Amino acid sequence: MRGRHRMALTIDRFDASGLLGDARDSQIISGDDGLLLDAYSNTVIAAAERVSPAVVFIEVTHRGGPEGSRGPQGGSGTGFIFTPDGYILTNSHVVSGADTIHVTLIDGRRVSADLIGDDPDTDLAVIRIDALGLQSAPLGDSKVIRPGQIAVAIGNPYGFQTTVTAGVVSALGRSMRSRSGRLIDDIIQTDAALNPGNSGGPLINSRGEVIGVNTAVILPAQGICFAIAINTAKFVAAKLMIDGRIRRGWLGIAGQTTDLPRRIVRYYGLPNESGVVVASAEPGSPAEFAGVQQGDVIIEFGGHPIGSIDDLHRHLTDGPVGVSQPLVLLRRGEKIVRYLAPVESR
Repeated sequence: MRGRHRMALTIDRFDASGLLGDARDSQIISGDDGLLLDAYSNTVIAAAERVSPAVVFIEVTHRGGPEGSRGPQGGSGTGFIFTPDGYILTNSHVVSGADTIHVTLIDGRRVSADLIGDDPDTDLAVIRIDALGLQSAPLGDSKVIRPGQIAVAIGNPYGFQTTVTAGVVSALGRSMRSRSGRLIDDIIQTDAALNPGNSGGPLINSRGEVIGVNTAVILPAQGICFAIAINTAKFVAAKLMIDGRIRRGWLGIAGQTTDLPRRIVRYYGLPNESGVVVASAEPGSPAEFAGVQQGDVIIEFGGHPIGSIDDLHRHLTDGPVGVSQPLVLLRRGEKIVRYLAPVESR
């Protein structure tokens, strides 16, 4: 009996010391975790505080609502001031076609806004307000961001103004379709939560610099959200502020991506195994004047390889308008060159 009691006592002491040891270790670990979490929290707080004064709530009305509806129809979204004189970046789908646009600032002021220009092909728009004491958001460089870094989204989901969510940059270089059907390149994927109403708001880095314009979510999914890279937004915004729209080239071709025979790819040493087959050339278009025919396959334009209809769209967006360029075609297996100058898209 005494032996049993001594053994039990020994075991109890061992268990107690073990538990105490675990408790000490957990206190040390939780303390370190607390420091890390505090540092993370302070980073998000500082970044949000730097940009939040520039984030605005946008309300729009459309007089011509859906058939059968009564009165003007409304909508809302987010934007952010990017110049001290009141220029605001947002999404095209937030303000496009609006009859009236009103902006609510962080200090509660509600002012009317004018549409400077919008570009449905990149889902970006610029509006402007006339108000004093505006704070603008600093713009970053989307080329230097990396997957895994902190990403903070600020917006007005469901009208809840200046809502902050945080996550990371999940991936870079994504592509997605705009509402016009064109491909938007250089999209940032993030898991910072976005909801309806976040559209047009800023995605910022840990320094409080805008790295993207929040634009879309995949509703059935969890944590898959997208933002237009700020470098794209800078380019589009500058063009909209000057011209009110983006000038893109137009060839007058209807076509689609098609695979090329492997023997043709090998024979000509082509960089792509696909091209754009011409379904038709519109009468009076640059393509018709250049002699482009139905069934021709476009493999190069302006010195750029063309492997898909999206490649062609990219070059027509980025390339010059009104300047003659070589168009390389495959016609019944023979490689031919035609010269044509894109005109401004209609």
